[in-house]
Amino acid sequence: MAIDSLLATILIILIAIPLHSYVFYPVIIWCSAFLVRYRPPSSKSEPPVSILISAYNEERVIQQRIENLLGQCYNSGNMEILIGSDCSSDQTNTILQQMADEHPGKVRVFLFTERRGKAAVINDLVRAAAHDILIFTDANTEFIPDAVHQLTEGYTDPKLGGISGRIHFYESAQARRAGVEEGNYFEYDSFLKKAEGDCGILIGAFGGFFSIRKSLYRPIPLDRAVTDDLFISLSVLSGGHKLYYKPQAIAYEESAHSMEQEYKRKVRYSATNFQTIAFFTDLLFSRNILLSYALWSHKVMRWSIPALLIVVFALSIGVYGYHPVINIALYLQLALYGSALIGYCLSLIGVRFILFSLPYYFVVTNIAVLVGLWRFLRGRHTTIWQPSR
Repeated sequence: MAIDSLLATILIILIAIPLHSYVFYPVIIWCSAFLVRYRPPSSKSEPPVSILISAYNEERVIQQRIENLLGQCYNSGNMEILIGSDCSSDQTNTILQQMADEHPGKVRVFLFTERRGKAAVINDLVRAAAHDILIFTDANTEFIPDAVHQLTEGYTDPKLGGISGRIHFYESAQARRAGVEEGNYFEYDSFLKKAEGDCGILIGAFGGFFSIRKSLYRPIPLDRAVTDDLFISLSVLSGGHKLYYKPQAIAYEESAHSMEQEYKRKVRYSATNFQTIAFFTDLLFSRNILLSYALWSHKVMRWSIPALLIVVFALSIGVYGYHPVINIALYLQLALYGSALIGYCLSLIGVRFILFSLPYYFVVTNIAVLVGLWRFLRGRHTTIWQPSR
């Protein structure tokens, strides 16, 4: 009986960790935002800005992307676009050179002849950037007309180190049939980012849509694979500056077309996320207690959840019948995994029902995190990868 009691206590503690990360932490950080609310000042000024894009085989979208940026409601004399082609093998380089010739001084291209990965390209572009405010974006992202203004407003406050915008995902018919719930997940994640940003401690900007001060940029390591947007974001926070989330700054991206695509992306990000945190262990025990709490709750605890879920499931079976609450916990887990299995089966026939597709997406995501952890521990991840199309 004593052993059963101990196992039941351990089970309750383990269940509390994912509950805290997914339920209690969002509520706590949302309430904290009312106590320590940060708002950068409004301004109509349009400071000089350098927009950076690392591109690899983007012939399908790169011209449209440049035209989207050139069409921004922003003083064109204060804006430069720097695009680095990471040894593209399609028509990307030809298109880039043509756009640079048509817009001299506004579009600057760097055609690298060796494939080195996004981090190396971004490091080179930052060194070449002429202006003090940098905007990081991707070739497949589309800005609304005033997005650049939204990402540069507020830098008159010296405490402001960076601003993240909000990305809306639009789904293809293929993604809907496959049960990819990336858009719904990002709605939840956007809620968290809004609360963290209101505290000035945004834990990770949206990778394809954020700005920082050039003086705060810390070169991305090339010897070890890291998640570049998380690395840059934590670099800003480690300097004691504010990282803000601005929902009025909007951009659009297409979601992954299949769960397989989404799974591969999350495996890679998970592997590099663990490596990224290794560079910022000081933030886990920062004098800014709220920042450390947010980093532990939003990132570190969440990355431990896949392993915890396995242990929780095994313990729930082991102490089944000891207490009604434990029995209910096991039933809820069986319902979750059963719903995920149904979601998977429905995806095979092109049917999507959110009651089942969300559990399916949740389970696949956590499997990806677990595989990413395994790859990190084995050192099987690279600084160069093939982006999703």
